[in-house]
Amino acid sequence: MSYRWLLRMKRLAQNPPSEARVKLVLGIIALCIVLYLTERFIGWPDFLSSEPVGRHWKP
Repeated sequence: MSYRWLLRMKRLAQNPPSEARVKLVLGIIALCIVLYLTERFIGWPDFLSSEPVGRHWKP
């Protein structure tokens, strides 16, 4: 672990993030888990896929 990371941890311990920021980060993590579980057990809906739909240009 480098000296820079130790300084960052020291600053984080002295000035912890606000409760709102912690809730935001936990909410984003929960959303990622829900999306992963949806894809894993139910399947990803076609309208959210990035594959092109319609006419395709083929060389």
